Amino acid sequence: MSSEKRPFPGDDQQLVVKRQNVGSSRALATRSGPAGGSSGALIQSSVPRTSSLQAPVMELSGHSGEIFAARFDPTGNLIASGSMDRTVLLWRTYGDCENYGVLSGHKGAVLDLQWSRDSEILFTASADMHLASWDLTSGTRIRRYVGHEEGVTSLDLSKRGEEMLISGSNDGTIGIWDPRTKHAADYIETDFPITAVAFSEAGNEIYSGGIDNDIKVWDVRKKAVVHTMLGHQDTITTLRVSPDGQQLLSYAMDSTARTWDIRPFAPAERHIRTFDGAPLGMEKNLIKGSWDSDGKKIAVGAGDGTAVVWEAGTGRLLYKLPGHKGTVNSVDFAPGAEPLILSASSDRNMLLGELK
Repeated sequence: MSSEKRPFPGDDQQLVVKRQNVGSSRALATRSGPAGGSSGALIQSSVPRTSSLQAPVMELSGHSGEIFAARFDPTGNLIASGSMDRTVLLWRTYGDCENYGVLSGHKGAVLDLQWSRDSEILFTASADMHLASWDLTSGTRIRRYVGHEEGVTSLDLSKRGEEMLISGSNDGTIGIWDPRTKHAADYIETDFPITAVAFSEAGNEIYSGGIDNDIKVWDVRKKAVVHTMLGHQDTITTLRVSPDGQQLLSYAMDSTARTWDIRPFAPAERHIRTFDGAPLGMEKNLIKGSWDSDGKKIAVGAGDGTAVVWEAGTGRLLYKLPGHKGTVNSVDFAPGAEPLILSASSDRNMLLGELK
């Protein structure tokens, strides 16, 4: 495979390497169907379409290791995927799902990633103990964020006001970062490794989950626990705030997803609903989930190679989407009107498809 590498001035000379044919995509048979079922039929022109994708399902291949995180950018037109192979691949959602760039520089697996609100910067978290920010226009790594003493498992970006970054680490701390500065603005110290973090809508609270099975709600300024939400029986692997900022989605190694009431004056019992049907599997990876853009559906990955989608308001299982040959580690809904879902797996592939 031919490649072209052009050095850019930047932090440690790490860069976006723009190469041809690093990744590839192909159209597959439709995989979406009612819960527990799928269609194995080849794509036919008579099948009603619900999106502008080139085909109802596209397979994106190019990583040489397990994919741990994959997300749409805020426009829904771009995708970033992070892998055990220590790279991030950048993709276009539509057309041929072109792999248009590679972010290379982490010395450990890329475990989580977040797009900036304007889609021009990508933030990554790695097992190498560092976070990084990448300028996707110029091709430079802007900054490497140092201070964590063990692998960084998760990160989130503030949703309003000045952009702030939070990170969760196996060292038991939550880092609070100004993305313009390489050292953390502050740390919240906890007693257990942190495996999931999320910012509240207003940015005044942080949600954290770890190996103690509890979800803690922290006051950012006081660095104190305001609430603890109990119910999970194993390590929490994902926390995602709903689009309206009123609910929190969690998934844990107990193979359940849950939703929680996080309104300021919510009742003391904040648990809303438990969702079954997404088994963890043997790998025990940090499986990530997502809300759809209107907050009516939730989805998580599963150890049985499926992406599992429920109706958030009722708990009804809508889809168990097959197609992967390994644990689905990350599921993300596209922002905007089109009903697209992206799944990333230990089988080194991603599936991008439309829901009916």
